[in-house]
Order: sequence, then C-alpha cells, then structure tokens
Amino acid sequence: MVRDVRRGMFGARQGQDTSGYGGLKTTVAFPGASERPYGGWFDEAVDTLADATGGDLLERVVVHRGELTLHVAREDLPVVMRALRDRPDLRFEMCMSVSGVHFPQESGRELHVAYHLLSITHGGRRLRVEVTAPDADPHIPSIVETYPAADWHERETWDMFGVVFDGHPSLTRILMPDDWAGHPQRKDYPLGGIPVEYKGGTVPPPDERRSYT
Repeated sequence: MVRDVRRGMFGARQGQDTSGYGGLKTTVAFPGASERPYGGWFDEAVDTLADATGGDLLERVVVHRGELTLHVAREDLPVVMRALRDRPDLRFEMCMSVSGVHFPQESGRELHVAYHLLSITHGGRRLRVEVTAPDADPHIPSIVETYPAADWHERETWDMFGVVFDGHPSLTRILMPDDWAGHPQRKDYPLGGIPVEYKGGTVPPPDERRSYT
C-alpha cells in the first residue's frame, strides 16, 4: 500500500543532495491486510480477542516482518485494550509506548496512534494496536485507566501531534512550554524560519542554511 511519495531530504537515498532542492524522490509503502493463516500464535490471539470482545472488532490484521498489528476503530479501543490485558490467554500486561504519526495526505485518517504491548505471562509476546482519527476531530479514548503507564506517553503524543485523548486525567504538554503554539512533529509544522524561544536565537529557513552550487 503506497502511503506517500517524498522528495528531497525525507528519505531519498539516490545521490548526495539531501537539501530538498535536487528533485530526489522516494516512495513510502506500507504492507496491506494479511490473510490467514497469520502464523505462529497470531491466529490464536486474533480468535481469542474476538471471543473476549463478543465479536470481530478488528478493521484489519497486518503481519509484517514477524510483527502483528491490529487495526481498530477508535471507539472500540477501550474494549480491545481491556481484553488484551485481562484475558488469561492473551495477558498483554504492559503498554510499552504510545506513538503518534501524521499522514496529512490520508483524508479522514490523518492522525495515527500506535500502542506497543508486551505479554510477560506468555514469554515476551509483543503486538501493536493502531487507531486513526481525522484532523477535523482528533479525539481518541485514553487508555490510562487500563494501562496507567500510558499517562506520559499520551501527553507526549498530544504535545507533539495534537491528538486529544478523551478521559486522560491531565492532558497537558510534557516537552514544550504550556503556551507553545502548534504541535512540532506534525508534517505541516513549519520547517525552520521561526523564532527559537530559548536564549533569543533564531533558525534561518532551510534554503538559507547551506548552499549546493
């Protein structure tokens, strides 16, 4: 599945000019939905999750490079996460991280959030749960009630990407100052040319930082 085509400094490997002005281009492609059998313990985990939630709440299942990703609608996230934690034959006790991604070209699905889970009970099994939200309605249910360790991870994802985690006990910035405008890891955030608020420095626009002539 082709997700994006990027030019210049954003991942191009051909040639030496990575300034963004050399016409370099690279395609970003992600794997599509996988078909059964998924292999290993993946089939059993998917079936167990469906049994625990009373139905199939998965939008799609992706197996890529030995990793399992479950794509879930945001409104179903709390139910899926509780089942993954509490069901004895699943028992993903730990949420290791919450990661935001911004795909501005995906209309209606611009914001992605990935949750990385670990099962100690079952010998270190790992899986990823992914949900999406549109820019126009950037709300996703918080999982802090189920995984308290996700508290600061959700705050960072709000700070950097602007995802609003409904039900979070204190959704405030964690890296940037409280009055900072915008979310710096979004792809529509200005790339240079804005004042730096520390020690009175400034950052010049990218085309003024170096010359390839």
